[in-house]
Amino acid sequence: MSHYLRKLEVKRNDIPSFKRYPFHLPAVKSLTELNFHPDVTYLIGENGMGKSTLLEAIAIAIGFNPEGGTFNFNFSTRDSHSELERYVRLVRGVDRPKDGFFLRAETFYNVATNIEEMDSEPFAGNRVIESFGGVSLHEQSHGEAFFATFSNRFRGNGIYILDEPEAALSPLRQLSMLAKIHDLVKRNSQFIIATHSPILMAYPNATIFELTEKGIQETSLEETNHYSIMKQFFENKERLLHHLLNE
Repeated sequence: MSHYLRKLEVKRNDIPSFKRYPFHLPAVKSLTELNFHPDVTYLIGENGMGKSTLLEAIAIAIGFNPEGGTFNFNFSTRDSHSELERYVRLVRGVDRPKDGFFLRAETFYNVATNIEEMDSEPFAGNRVIESFGGVSLHEQSHGEAFFATFSNRFRGNGIYILDEPEAALSPLRQLSMLAKIHDLVKRNSQFIIATHSPILMAYPNATIFELTEKGIQETSLEETNHYSIMKQFFENKERLLHHLLNE
């Protein structure tokens, strides 16, 4: 009961049609409810299954800006988010988060730009970028900017929604991110993460939901397609490449 988000419930009777976007997506059309782990929950699956759309709906329903940022970010570069958040209900825990961040790889540039715009306003007060490490996110590589956000802006006692954070991170940085996640979990934080990275999926005792054409099912790291493919590649690279390149 103490974690911030306990469950997502889909208001299926209110959905107008399961034949149109976003309700036709495999992640949505068979979903009734989703129980979140108090520490870390992963949403994984192939492209097109709807994990980012589902994650976006969760983030918006919590109170985040669709393009990302903290609870205080309120900007729009282009309204492209789905209407799914109107058809989900979040069951919250007793505690309320004191911090939070919605980080999505595809719109992180827009968040960085909005920070610069806020800091350039007359009488803006304390510069927003100071809480991100003090260096413009646009003046760093994509990976450095991501990691500066993890390292500086994620303060603990919070809810953190991450959409494919590995997009900008090397394998070494992904391992460092696991350590950061663990540190924040120990400081009463909860994560919901959509990812393709078997490294990021490796956090101990986390819940992994795999999205397929058949729906959503809970699984373990070793049973995921992501892990299986990477394992095949590294254990028998030559054979796999032979089939890929000679067919």
